[in-house]
Amino acid sequence: MTILLLLLGLFVLIAIDVPIGVALGVVALAAILGSDGFSELPNAALVLYDGATGFALITIPLFILAGAIMNASGISRRLIALTSSLIGFVRGGLAMVTIGASMFFAEVSGSAVAGVAALGSILIPAMIRKGYPAPFAAAVTSSASTLAVIIPPAIPMILYAVMAGSSVVELFVAGIIPGIIGGLLLMATAYVMSVRRGYPAEEAFQLRRVWKALKEAGWALLLPAIILGGIFSGWCTATEGAGLAVLAAVFIGVFIYRELNLKSLREAMIEGGSQTAVVMILVATSALLGEYLTSVQAPQHVAQALTDLTDRRWVILALLNAFFLFIGFFMHSAAAIILVVPIVMPLVNAVGIDPVHFGLIVTLNLGIGQQTPPVASVLVTACSVAKADIWEVSKVNIYFIAVLFFVLMLVTYIPAIPLFLVEVFYR
Repeated sequence: MTILLLLLGLFVLIAIDVPIGVALGVVALAAILGSDGFSELPNAALVLYDGATGFALITIPLFILAGAIMNASGISRRLIALTSSLIGFVRGGLAMVTIGASMFFAEVSGSAVAGVAALGSILIPAMIRKGYPAPFAAAVTSSASTLAVIIPPAIPMILYAVMAGSSVVELFVAGIIPGIIGGLLLMATAYVMSVRRGYPAEEAFQLRRVWKALKEAGWALLLPAIILGGIFSGWCTATEGAGLAVLAAVFIGVFIYRELNLKSLREAMIEGGSQTAVVMILVATSALLGEYLTSVQAPQHVAQALTDLTDRRWVILALLNAFFLFIGFFMHSAAAIILVVPIVMPLVNAVGIDPVHFGLIVTLNLGIGQQTPPVASVLVTACSVAKADIWEVSKVNIYFIAVLFFVLMLVTYIPAIPLFLVEVFYR
């Protein structure tokens, strides 16, 4: 009952357009005052501070900043050119270029919103000029950007690892195979739709063009190699890898491509700071709510209620999928992870679900939520860039959402898909 009342209060505040971070704080403070009185208010301030200053959380602003610098320094444009030279020759090639470039960009920024904003500003207008309908251009860019929730170094995975006490590196590795499968299936869907609707192809395939694009993008390709190679080899932590990403992006932008100046760096830092502030407010206020829920043992009660209902793992996974898909309609992924994961982890542990496996399930569910109104943060950003109606875009996007849902089912019921590489390298 406590959890239902808190969720009801949260949804009411969100419905009247209170920012989610503020709504979480208001609900948490109201619950604390109602149960413990004003004596707990000084402790609330400490919980807010501690919740937002964990060492692992430093990774988030650094990866966001790296993505902003990539866009400001011409790195994103060169990655697009390389992808176009490789796969742009097929029917609907520019749509497939968008998906491929989104996968590249995700390997550095870890943010779906950053990806759709950075790449969409270049690729959506280009697709429209080539004759693609604006709703299709927005749908492809939006759904492809959502791959950033599972392709390492995904920011939602970092948040999940902090909330669930799981390994960030193992989560990153677990996302590799599902991310590749998702990207290839999105490309196949875009190709089939393009053939049926007569969308254009780009320039013919030329090795000379590929070689030129590869030389231009060679330094840009070092970024994911530096980040993921350092993290997976154990040479650096995820936080240190994020710091290396920023340094490498600045070095390449200033000394190699020479497109990053003080003005563009300042704009990138402001953009990164704004995105970070939104996430960290959510983290801080949800830590306060989590402190209250822990004190009343709400997670344990939820776990007990569901295990009393059934002890079949596949049924519990189906219920958790339905639950996360539902809250994905109304909450941003960061808020949902921070609010819900601590509540359900006792249940996950009780029925023997691997926390890394569950992390992929959570992030994929909430990635689908980024595509489904009313919140749909990534979809809204793509529609804004394309100047397209969100419902017209959603009619096209339903095919790409179906692909993401299929990947979710594969990950949920075939644990070997996300866990194969984890078992090989870390267990």
